[in-house]
Amino acid sequence: KNPGGGIADNGGYICGRADLVEQCAYRMTTPGLGREVGASLGHNRTLYMGLFNAPHVVGEALKTAVYCASLFSLFGYEVTPKADEKRTDIIQAVKLGTPQALIAFCQGMQRGAPVDSFVVPEPWEMPGYENPVIMAAGAFTMGASIELSADAPLREPYAAYMQGGLNYHSGKLGVMLAAQTMLEKGLLKID
Repeated sequence: KNPGGGIADNGGYICGRADLVEQCAYRMTTPGLGREVGASLGHNRTLYMGLFNAPHVVGEALKTAVYCASLFSLFGYEVTPKADEKRTDIIQAVKLGTPQALIAFCQGMQRGAPVDSFVVPEPWEMPGYENPVIMAAGAFTMGASIELSADAPLREPYAAYMQGGLNYHSGKLGVMLAAQTMLEKGLLKID
């Protein structure tokens, strides 16, 4: 969905042995046609529009990550990568130090989401994880973390992994609301 620029409402990747990829293609489409046609669901226009917008959306997500790194490092938190470091991904880690701060950060990010901003995420026992996990993601397209999301396992060092923002303005709002939520709960550490 990320190469779809937050617009494409389907997509995925299949990789592995050539014979297995071919079998998957036949299963997902039509035997005999396979990956020659693809599962467009009549949405090729949005797929191409998303592909066209993807570089801009990634740029907006990167600006949001740099803003998050700058703001939370000013508050004295360790961030990875730092605001001025070279980036190879859109993910921004913020080490918050306590489970309460981590939960408040994610809840604040959810408050800034363009969809489902009224939802208050809570940690839960997610299958496949050793520790409870909290996930904030109010997205137009389910599972499209490029839109605006923050998630983390509840374990030391209690780091939130923030990513996305279809545009810098909504991403910045999410980061600001994460800080505000922490401040409102008396959890924001300002050095």
